[in-house]
Amino acid sequence: MALNPEDLDFISNFNTFWAVFLGAILATIGGFGATQAEWILERKRRERNAAIFFGELLTTMNIILTIAGESREVGDPYGPITLRLLRSAVKEVDIYNRNRETLFDLRDAELRAKIHTLVLRIVMPADGVFDMTNEITQAQSLLRSPGMTLDDRAELEERLERLRTNRVGAFDTILESSEQLKNVVRLLEPIAKYSYENLDKVVRNT
Repeated sequence: MALNPEDLDFISNFNTFWAVFLGAILATIGGFGATQAEWILERKRRERNAAIFFGELLTTMNIILTIAGESREVGDPYGPITLRLLRSAVKEVDIYNRNRETLFDLRDAELRAKIHTLVLRIVMPADGVFDMTNEITQAQSLLRSPGMTLDDRAELEERLERLRTNRVGAFDTILESSEQLKNVVRLLEPIAKYSYENLDKVVRNT
C-alpha cells in the first residue's frame, strides 16, 4: 500500500512532536536535578558551617571551665579569678543564644538535643553559683554585725554552711557537663571536617 504525501507529512510532524515533547521532559528533569543538587550542596555547606561554629564555641567553653576548675584548687576557691572565668564561660552561652537557630542546620536531632541540654546544664548551675556567692557574702557580713543573738547566729551559720555545700555541688555539676562537651565536639568534628584536639594547647600557650 503506497503512502500519500499527506501521510508522510503527518509522520514527520508526529516525530517532531515527540522530539519536542521528550526534549521538554529531559530539560525539566535536568533542571529539577540541578536544583536538587544545588540544594543538597547548600544544605551540606550550612551543616558544616554550623558544626564549625558549635565546635569552636563548645571547645572554648570547655577550656575556660577547665581552667576555672583548676583555679578553684588554688587560693580562694570562689575568689575573683574563678568567678571571672565562670562569667567568661557564660558569655560564650550568650553567643550560643544569639545563634541558636543555626543549631537546626545540623541534621542529627540527637546531636542537637545533646548540645542544647549541655549548655543548659552549664548556664543554670553557673547562675546558681553567682547567686549563692552573693548570698554567702551577705550572710558573712551579717555575722560580723553586733547585737545578733546566739540563736540568730546559729541559724545564719547553718544557712551559710548549706549555701557553701550547694555552691560546691553546682560547680561540680558544671565541670561534669563541661567534660561531656568533649564528646559532643568529637561528634561535630567529622561534619566540620576539622579537629579541635590541639585547640586547648594553642589557647594555653597563648
